[in-house]
Amino acid sequence: MVVTPRHGKPVEINALWYNSLISMVEFSRLLGKESEVFGTLAAKTRAGFSRFLKSECGLYDVLDGPAGNDSSVRPNQILAASLQYSPLAPKVQARVVAEVRRHLLTSYGLRSLAPEHPSYRPRYEGGVRDRDSAYHQGTAWAWLLPHYALAEYRTTGNAELAQSRLAPIRDHLPDAGLGTISEIFDGEPPHAARGAPSQAWSVACAYLDAWVKLERARRGTAHKE
Repeated sequence: MVVTPRHGKPVEINALWYNSLISMVEFSRLLGKESEVFGTLAAKTRAGFSRFLKSECGLYDVLDGPAGNDSSVRPNQILAASLQYSPLAPKVQARVVAEVRRHLLTSYGLRSLAPEHPSYRPRYEGGVRDRDSAYHQGTAWAWLLPHYALAEYRTTGNAELAQSRLAPIRDHLPDAGLGTISEIFDGEPPHAARGAPSQAWSVACAYLDAWVKLERARRGTAHKE
């Protein structure tokens, strides 16, 4: 499979939809416009999102797919805990973070598939077909690491811990594109940099978004203490 299977109801699309609806509620209120239509849709989306909850831990990756509900452990679920408006209760957000940490967290990104899965590919190497088949089947994506850090901060309140998840990226800066962040990394140590040596969304998520937010939160906490 070259791409992550998304036939059905993908978890990240529904999380993004909920976040967008609540954002529209806020925009409407700021503009003095009617927000009820967005609020109603958001409430329905939040109620329906409960279907994504797995009994053991974390969220289904896709609902109502060709083979039913897909329980594969993938990082797409982290968006349901990292976005500004989450459709999940705090305890469930913590469950998502715990599952992602246990199966997908690496120094430079989140694996695109848990190592326990039979389709897991630990390294992005070989010919085009080999690389394509590994792209979403274990390869770690740098842009998802900041989403994990933000979700961890939300569930723990520990900005210093969350920010420490991004610290290894500094060691990578001289490795591929000098002073920048690669697109992807191998899912297994030593997590060799792969793909584009400089990727805009890796840089934007890691430094322009997450690092700044967590640094402000960390300094705010330190100031209060």
